[in-house]
Amino acid sequence: MLNFTFHSPTRLHFGRGQVRQLTKEIPAGSRVLLTSGGGSIRHNGVRDEVLAQLAHCTVIEFSGIEPNPEYETLKRAAELGRQERVDWVLAVGGGSVIDGSKFIAAAIDLEVGIDPWLMVGNRTPINSARPLGVVLTLPATGAEGNNVGVISRRETLDKQSFRSPYSYPSVAILDPCFTFSLPPRQIGNGVVDAFVHTLEQYLTYPVDARVQDRMAEGILQTLIEVGPTTLAEPDNYDARANYMWAATQALFGLIGAGQPQDWSSHAIGHELTALYGLDHARSLSVVVPHLLQYCRADKAAKLKQYGERVWGLQGDDEAIIDAAIAATRDFFVRMGLPVTMAQAGINAGEAAQKVETNLPRHKPQPVGEHGKLTAQDCAAIVRSSVDSMEA
Repeated sequence: MLNFTFHSPTRLHFGRGQVRQLTKEIPAGSRVLLTSGGGSIRHNGVRDEVLAQLAHCTVIEFSGIEPNPEYETLKRAAELGRQERVDWVLAVGGGSVIDGSKFIAAAIDLEVGIDPWLMVGNRTPINSARPLGVVLTLPATGAEGNNVGVISRRETLDKQSFRSPYSYPSVAILDPCFTFSLPPRQIGNGVVDAFVHTLEQYLTYPVDARVQDRMAEGILQTLIEVGPTTLAEPDNYDARANYMWAATQALFGLIGAGQPQDWSSHAIGHELTALYGLDHARSLSVVVPHLLQYCRADKAAKLKQYGERVWGLQGDDEAIIDAAIAATRDFFVRMGLPVTMAQAGINAGEAAQKVETNLPRHKPQPVGEHGKLTAQDCAAIVRSSVDSMEA
């Protein structure tokens, strides 16, 4: 097992009615910037429930944060928060709203004259931020429990991450009932996003991190079990609860502690989203099966372990690896996601060329757990994202 340091300052309140904890968590008299996305919280009652718990505060609302949160939008929100002298930022939504709100909370505190975009890519330090609360409505990214954010900038075709000790949410409310009204596409995306987050930290090479491996395998098996159920039965509380907790744990930090990590599918996926506007999870579903095939020699030991422990496969090593990759692909299909570029409406050859050109701007060094996947390798993975009829 590799050396690691783990710390999480986020208080998680999980279960029915836990939104009531906001009254205790956010002090009376606080000025709160409530951030949200496209307006669904106004239709499903979540906004009303949140506001009822903030009657002791002054609430300023900012809505319209995009599915891939845009820098210009977030900059306007930060300016509003600064003008209104807010004490807290409260994100009510999924990973994009939470990521955007991490940026907003830090940008409000940023020294005047510093371009907030420099926080993205960690080019300028984040030395403080307003306290951040989260009411999760779409389980997927695990942003409610970690210190990472991903921000887009359409004009420059950028999608980049940032992280800071000041970007952890102080408190997060996780009520599975708040997910009942989500459309099937978002549920499918969320399950696959959490699944791939787990694979990025697990499917690398063995370092005898037995606890982390078993935790990762448990998350993967849970998502395989409850994903189709929660897709078919939107008001099944137990399925939604297990899905929500699995998504949080997938990127909480524990399963990656002491493990080599990959994240090359995310590097490629971020380029596809920036270039084509592809949903984040769908950018992963069209890359991951082909990446696993491309990197099967380097990942062989863990792919075999994954096939045996997660999918219950038997046989010789190569047969298990073949079947494990196929099972992964089939699971994505069952969750309603594309697994080739053509299924996502993208020409694989064109996308490969663009990824090869653009990726070095954001990832100048080779990616992957061994640091050996070049832009040319990543382009080859994209080019291979076709089925046998397209090849």
